[in-house]
Amino acid sequence: MTDIIIIGGGPAGVSAALTAKNRGKSVKIISNSAELSNLWKAKSVENYPGLPNASGAELMMTFRKQLEDAGIEIVSGRALNALSMGTSFSVSVGQDYFECKAIILTTGIVQQSTYPGEQEFLGRGVSYCATCDGMLFRGKKVAVIGLNEEAESEANFLRSIGCIVEYFDKNRAKKFEIKGEETVAALIADDVVYQVDGIFILRSTIAPNSFLTGLGTDNGHIISDGAMKTTVDGVFAAGDCTGRPYQVARAVGQGNTAALSASEYLDKK
Repeated sequence: MTDIIIIGGGPAGVSAALTAKNRGKSVKIISNSAELSNLWKAKSVENYPGLPNASGAELMMTFRKQLEDAGIEIVSGRALNALSMGTSFSVSVGQDYFECKAIILTTGIVQQSTYPGEQEFLGRGVSYCATCDGMLFRGKKVAVIGLNEEAESEANFLRSIGCIVEYFDKNRAKKFEIKGEETVAALIADDVVYQVDGIFILRSTIAPNSFLTGLGTDNGHIISDGAMKTTVDGVFAAGDCTGRPYQVARAVGQGNTAALSASEYLDKK
């Protein structure tokens, strides 16, 4: 079992991983590719000490190289949810599960709200992973709300296993509502009703309150104290996911603090 799993491979996640490794903890980072991060797109970061006027891509490549040199494993993928197991946590990434003793959330800016009915029907017709749950809907009609770069390929996967797919990209509809009784029965997209048996909502990141039960948020940001502790024991947060200002230097500092707090938490167990 890994001591600390870090969700997110940006500045806060890298800082947390390096600090935790230096504290003698086993560490695993779960992250999308560096090219998908908001920082990668920045032409120049002028206020990060030691690397004046570096582009976001240059910073990310430097960070990834440092992780590689430190021997820290990066699991490429999107963390779908975490489940408290009492004294440990289980984190799902696609069809894989990873166990750990503590979690540090460094997911970046995730201010998206859930759709009406999304939380209510999660696990009862609503899914965040087509490859994980697609076989449950074989031969049935499903809707795919595609909000990330892999959405079309996941929709094609559903078609390949026999699902009847109604696909919605960002241009087809803007407003969604999920209806049903015991399970999903319909998706309302821009006031048009589509009768479906399942709905796959494919985002680049998962809203914090959908990721882990009991995780407190305020206006889309994860609530944390000065030690970067969240409302869930054993879970810490750092970087842009905790609120403004959205700055690389702040994220790095918070990542360091979160790792120190997580290490102290584990040392006391």
